[in-house]
Amino acid sequence: MYNLKKRILVSGGAGFIGSHLCERLLNDGNEVICMDNFFTGDKSNIVHLLQNPYFEFVRHDVTEPFWAEIDEIYNLACPASPIHYQYNPIKTIKTSVMGAINMLGLAKRVNARILQASTSEVYGDPMVHPQNESYWGNVNPIGIRSCYDEGKRCAETLFMDYHRQHHLAIKIVRIFNTYGPRMHPQDGRVVSNFIMQALQNKDITIYGEGNQTRSFQYVDDLVEGMIRTMATENSFIGPINIGNPNEFTILQLAKQVILQTGSKSQIKFLPLPQDDPQQRKPDIELAEQTLNWTPTVQLEAGLAKTIAYFRTFL
Repeated sequence: MYNLKKRILVSGGAGFIGSHLCERLLNDGNEVICMDNFFTGDKSNIVHLLQNPYFEFVRHDVTEPFWAEIDEIYNLACPASPIHYQYNPIKTIKTSVMGAINMLGLAKRVNARILQASTSEVYGDPMVHPQNESYWGNVNPIGIRSCYDEGKRCAETLFMDYHRQHHLAIKIVRIFNTYGPRMHPQDGRVVSNFIMQALQNKDITIYGEGNQTRSFQYVDDLVEGMIRTMATENSFIGPINIGNPNEFTILQLAKQVILQTGSKSQIKFLPLPQDDPQQRKPDIELAEQTLNWTPTVQLEAGLAKTIAYFRTFL
């Protein structure tokens, strides 16, 4: 009997989202090659998968060419939190651009289907609310966040040009704020920041007045959306928003975290960083219609699981 398992490469597979994706792909009966250079990924995220005979880990930097015989590629490799992508901005944009070129080149050689993990940051500080896929964005090309924002925008361009020029089967997913277990405790993102501060009864730091809004998506919902996108017909390429449209102010999030942790933390307000978006909310009508997908885990339930995970660090 022939082996019908798909061989799937996940770049950035030891990261927060990548590790959840690897786990789900294995559970669905696939072979998984997890590629990561551990810049922001962590072996602890995948150690429970290492004994699985259908899981293979490769330590490799996506900015260097890579060869493997695979059926599908999920390209997730790139630091995604400001504290990490601003640490080495040149490396960040190289990861987005050269990483996309290398993964697209591999997909072209072996005729693999490939999905790009893009980001809501391509919309910048949006002047359209909520953001749908036809919006071109409002991005500062020379700001401190540009290495990530413009790197991801350029990666989308590369994917589209490989599709048009080489007829490659591509998918582009624009990921909105995602949280859950295995987030890096020092990644500087708002959910992990607030939870770590609250669990230690430290001041919860809010930038600006806390009126800026975000939409928070639990990681399991994202993984489901990505897998459904990969399974669509070749004629569907995206881009497609995957996010939770329930919108909260940063101040509301802080109060919810304090409530759920039982923390004695006080809220402290600090100056707003450059180019910090004031609003972020996905229009997910395309995902609802095309993928029959809507998020199922709401903030209170998702925070409970995430808080339980972060308690293990303390």
